[in-house]
Amino acid sequence: MRINIDHETVYDYDGVIIHSAQYLRLTPPGNESQRVIRWHIDAPGHTAQWRDAYGNCCMTLVVDDPREQIRIHAIGQVETRDTSGVLRPAEADPPPDIFLRHTAATRPGEELRDFALGFAGAVTKDRLKGLHEIVGGLRERVAYQAGATHVATTANEAFELGAGVCQDHTHLFLSVCRHLGIPARYVSGYLCDDATLSAGGPASHAWAAAWVDDLGWVSFDVSNECCGTERHVGLAIGLDYADTAPMRGIRTGGTGPESMTVSLRVVDSQ
Repeated sequence: MRINIDHETVYDYDGVIIHSAQYLRLTPPGNESQRVIRWHIDAPGHTAQWRDAYGNCCMTLVVDDPREQIRIHAIGQVETRDTSGVLRPAEADPPPDIFLRHTAATRPGEELRDFALGFAGAVTKDRLKGLHEIVGGLRERVAYQAGATHVATTANEAFELGAGVCQDHTHLFLSVCRHLGIPARYVSGYLCDDATLSAGGPASHAWAAAWVDDLGWVSFDVSNECCGTERHVGLAIGLDYADTAPMRGIRTGGTGPESMTVSLRVVDSQ
């Protein structure tokens, strides 16, 4: 299917800023599950494109003229196809074992480690089936609840709370997989509106991909209890959310906190 994406972020500042520098991970890659037909990022200032250690398409945005607002607009169309959630590794991909490393967001505490060990036998007997069981177990244990957590919530905190959003479900899945010795990576992206994929609505989304021998990377959308579909558009991969955040940066100037307004439309072009 062909998916149209219109993603605009507006930063408003209390007072004039004199300098801003941001890393943008807003460009979807091309692979066997998706093809970028057209894509454009409109932003003020100076830009430079590069690729990070995970192969993500990145852009550095530097704004060095005084202003009270910065508007960043990404728009384009991506053609997707259903690969049953399977993505074979590309030659430039980092080795799977890199994704065994925990971060502050995914490092499990005692209760989460015990939960993970409950699936050890299942993933040893049949890794793919066992991974699906992990998804079901997490969704039973941690409800989808918008607003229950924040961007810095860790897997442990969401597990103890028993609620979270797609970012938390993804961190939890990574935590469990890595504790069991299974490489797993964070995927940021978009989810096209669909009545069967309702957790969180059509929006910026997150899911995980776990390594399965003889298949490659298999995606798992814990919030929607499914593998990746043709309605998922990937943007970036990493060890956790921090590696894949669409925008991260610093600024000089302004007299108070900034406000951010996001407008996002992700629809089937047909």
